[in-house]
Amino acid sequence: MTDNSPYLTLPGAVDGAGPDAGVPAHYGNPIGEQRALAAGTAIVDLSNRAVLSISGDDRLSWIDSITSQSVKGLQPGESSETLLLDPTGRVEYAVRLVDDGTDLWMLLERDEAPGLLEFLLKMRFMLRVDPQDRTEEFATIGTLGAPALPVVAPNGVPLIWHDPWTTVTPGGWQYSLSPQHPGAGWTYSEVLVTRGTLVDLPVAGTLALEALRIEAWRPRFATEADEKTIPHELDWLRSAVHLEKGCYRGQETVAKVHNLGHPPRRLVMLHLDGSDAVLPARGDVVVLDGVEVGLVTSSARHHELGPIALAVIKRSTDPTAELAVRVDDLLVAAGQEVVVPPSAGASADIPRLPRLGAVTRKS
Repeated sequence: MTDNSPYLTLPGAVDGAGPDAGVPAHYGNPIGEQRALAAGTAIVDLSNRAVLSISGDDRLSWIDSITSQSVKGLQPGESSETLLLDPTGRVEYAVRLVDDGTDLWMLLERDEAPGLLEFLLKMRFMLRVDPQDRTEEFATIGTLGAPALPVVAPNGVPLIWHDPWTTVTPGGWQYSLSPQHPGAGWTYSEVLVTRGTLVDLPVAGTLALEALRIEAWRPRFATEADEKTIPHELDWLRSAVHLEKGCYRGQETVAKVHNLGHPPRRLVMLHLDGSDAVLPARGDVVVLDGVEVGLVTSSARHHELGPIALAVIKRSTDPTAELAVRVDDLLVAAGQEVVVPPSAGASADIPRLPRLGAVTRKS
């Protein structure tokens, strides 16, 4: 277990909760911090996140063979994102990747690290790979700009992960039908620094980062995913799945749902009524005409949009319907902005065969 973050000693720092416990949620002015973060001038302490590394000549081909993204050709300094799925295609781990020519670095949520490391150690067989937990050495800093940070470069290449969410990655697929995807403006990156470093730059808390992430429709494993999640439901094929690569665990489900079926649930962004000054929390129920249709996964107060949230709802839910979120005994009105449409999937161009016994017309 790492020591407490030095950023919690700064004036006004308030510890976060849930997956963001251990780093500041805010420093007394969440909205002002959010504006600075959006402008690219502030940084976010994410030192409660985990860092793994894999050394060895087989590291890229190995990870390529067991996860959803094509990374065997990843060049030093390039960033990627991949998912480790279970045999039925459900998401078990979501990992941010950057290679430095010697080691492959894996950035992920703290709670994911022990299980993922154990799995990787079991899957080495005779390959030239050496997975290690490096969390005690390195801490993660988030930013939407390019501030001067003391980036570590243990093998000569600065360890900076640039989020690929800004566009559809090669081999990926976007289900969103929005002509102007909000992810295009998501200039987010994560930088590794020596653990315990306190950088003298403007700071923002995780509340600010969450608000901007929700605005960008960017899924996060710790919040949007549960034990039933498949990548299609969160539009994660956009950045973390290569549909044309070889076989990997869960690939059959990925291909079948994308080509022939539909994901059972879909991600939406909710614009919440703020008149009661009530912000729904993760796990609050989303309803349509009094019937439960899904759950809130993330929520925040945005500096321009007001209260917003991400939610995962049933695919069949009318995309034009006005929804509501149940918070204790109160119903908070929620207008939905479609991220994954009900039509997502069934993308294969397969000709229809005539029904058995049907008479075909001769020309």
